[in-house]
Amino acid sequence: MGRIRENVLSLLSEIPEHVTVVAAAKSRSAEEIREALDAGITAVGQNYLQESRTVIGAIGDRAVWHFIGHIQKNKVKHIIPLFDMIETLDSVGLATMIDQHALKHNKIMPVLIEVNIAHEEQKAGVMPEDVKDLIRELYPLTNIRVQGLMTMGPFLDDPEGLRTYFRQIRTLFEEIRELAIPNVEMTHLSMGMSDSYRIAIEEGATMVRIGTQLFGPRS
Repeated sequence: MGRIRENVLSLLSEIPEHVTVVAAAKSRSAEEIREALDAGITAVGQNYLQESRTVIGAIGDRAVWHFIGHIQKNKVKHIIPLFDMIETLDSVGLATMIDQHALKHNKIMPVLIEVNIAHEEQKAGVMPEDVKDLIRELYPLTNIRVQGLMTMGPFLDDPEGLRTYFRQIRTLFEEIRELAIPNVEMTHLSMGMSDSYRIAIEEGATMVRIGTQLFGPRS
């Protein structure tokens, strides 16, 4: 049995059925991604457009493709036709561009709002106190569909320290859901990576983005 297949089967055996594993496949080959898909992965996350074109071209719609990297506005028009979800929406300006290009492709683009839950200056994402206002401002945009929230969380030596941040974003997620904003479906809460997915799931994650634990260390 291949190493990736073994890793996937081991991971999926402990992940609850309602949680989607997004294979974080930055710098991974189409062959490595195929092995993960063959073992039961259904969703693949990509960070960079150029790399994405190659692997999506090779694999196609066998996977649900998530864009999980920072989006440069001049790349939006190329990202829309390739991806099934964008997890890193963090401004009205970016949302407007996604909406315009999605319209051209006759597509309603599922998006997650990236939340900078720990108020880290060096990280992208909307500050938690601004998320509700941002979502309300997106109401006129008919070709994007807000489906939830995503967060990275700070890098800590002890992943247990992330629990408080995951709990905060889960609370925010529930508050937004209760607002029942039109065209907003609070379905997905994407948080947790290879070192923190167990804590994230305990705190309500419905998606976890896992790379190293599936594919091994990057060469």
